[in-house]
Amino acid sequence: MRVFIPPPLRSYTGGRTRVEVEGATLGDVLDALDALYPGLRFRIVDEQDRIRPHIRLVVREEFAHTLAHPLESGDEIQIICALSGGSSGPPDTT
Repeated sequence: MRVFIPPPLRSYTGGRTRVEVEGATLGDVLDALDALYPGLRFRIVDEQDRIRPHIRLVVREEFAHTLAHPLESGDEIQIICALSGGSSGPPDTT
């Protein structure tokens, strides 16, 4: 599987934008990623083995919602990190 790594997580992959690993499910792929790049899985999955709320995983152009999501040979996986922050009100125009 080819996994595309977003900029906020590239410090774990030595700057690599994509990596190749194998797995039958998203959970398997994340385990393989963590074996190569320790700490990466914890940034994607919480202590209850759920995908973190600010992370989206895309397989075959569809969002995958669980680690049990099955994968097919040659699938590409995109990891998307949501941005947070900003102001609590309208911009100051003065």
